[in-house]
Amino acid sequence: MTAASAAIELSGLTKRYGSRAVVDGVTLSVATGEILALLGPNGAGKTTTVEMIEGYRRPDAGSVRVFGLDPLADGARMKPLVGLMLQSGGLYSQLRPIEAVELFAAFYPDPMDPGPLLDRVGLGRVARSRYRALSGGERQRLSLALAIVGRPALAILDEPTAAMDAAARRATWALLRELRDAGTTILLTTHFLEEAQELADRVAILHAGRLVALGTPADLRRGATTSPGGLRQVRLDLPSPLDPGHADRLAGLSSVAAVRDERDGRYVLSTGSPGELLVELSSWLWAARLEPLAIHVGDASLEEAFLRITGDDAARGPAGGGDASPPSSPAPVEPDTVPAAEARR
Repeated sequence: MTAASAAIELSGLTKRYGSRAVVDGVTLSVATGEILALLGPNGAGKTTTVEMIEGYRRPDAGSVRVFGLDPLADGARMKPLVGLMLQSGGLYSQLRPIEAVELFAAFYPDPMDPGPLLDRVGLGRVARSRYRALSGGERQRLSLALAIVGRPALAILDEPTAAMDAAARRATWALLRELRDAGTTILLTTHFLEEAQELADRVAILHAGRLVALGTPADLRRGATTSPGGLRQVRLDLPSPLDPGHADRLAGLSSVAAVRDERDGRYVLSTGSPGELLVELSSWLWAARLEPLAIHVGDASLEEAFLRITGDDAARGPAGGGDASPPSSPAPVEPDTVPAAEARR
């Protein structure tokens, strides 16, 4: 990816508070027209990274460029190109959605038509309701409309589907894909790992301020399913943990290279032959009178990949959240160099 094709270019980006590096030497390019999901556990540095991209915080080291512009020095030229959707924020309680969108539309030379845009985000029927009467999900959809009404070249969306029901979330995904296909670059943070898996062209994972993984959702899932040495993994979910005798016999199956106990009846089996393991495992379960809840062969989910990359400490917290004190860092994963145009699923 060349600098000319990058909507966002981060190089050695660093932000410190006292002796602690909240963002620690992050280098990352986001191509024009891609959706990149920025993930990480609490304290990973996501919020601070996004704020430096927006020009709200000054880096202590490294650089940020948005369409080649410095967010601090060139803010007046950059801001008309960027639409922001913040995780929290509010409007005057008496304001109506149509009034808010019309107001924001007036700031841009070629805005979207406010009425059809409200219909598109599912707010047509409440377009003239007071902001105070909107539900949490409706307020979130209004925030999205305000972020994109100016046809931004870059949309930075912080938890865009928080508080939305399943139907509204799916409709929002469809809208974001349409924006991407029309050339809009989208940088989003989300704690819905399914959202990142379904929506993002690439996923960047921050942990303890460092970029520890970067790739397509499929690449990260595939990496989480393959053990060192090229072994594949099969997940076995049981109603309860095995007793020591059964656990030993499971580990002793001839096609099992290793067993990882993930607690609560979930076991991950490494094998060089998944098909052979399925046959042997089925026979063993039948003989042991054990009925599995699920046996999964194939790539891990993005959530499983996220938990493996960020470690067990991160597994106890959500993927979203602010920049609190981070857990200990895992070994970094080498970032990919696949251009976004080739990364589309």
